[in-house]
Amino acid sequence: MIAIQLPTALRTFTDGLSDVNVEAATVADALLQLTQQYADLQRHLFDETGKLRSFVNVYLNDEDIREFQGVDTVLKNGDTLMLIPAIAGGVR
Repeated sequence: MIAIQLPTALRTFTDGLSDVNVEAATVADALLQLTQQYADLQRHLFDETGKLRSFVNVYLNDEDIREFQGVDTVLKNGDTLMLIPAIAGGVR
């Protein structure tokens, strides 16, 4: 079982759930299952070509998946993925 932790901003699309559990072999599989369960997340996580949006950061057990094989990173039972969209803006 893989736990996917969602930030508050994305919980609107998961009926308020902060964690969603999936059975997946890779990060790509986990995200696919997540977006199949909660279709409204698709446009927030992926662009029109199906590529993970550049401002969506994904961490595997506190490590950025870009340090591994990106969405092709292999998962093992008990792993946790955290989705963290980059936030821009601020006061000047």
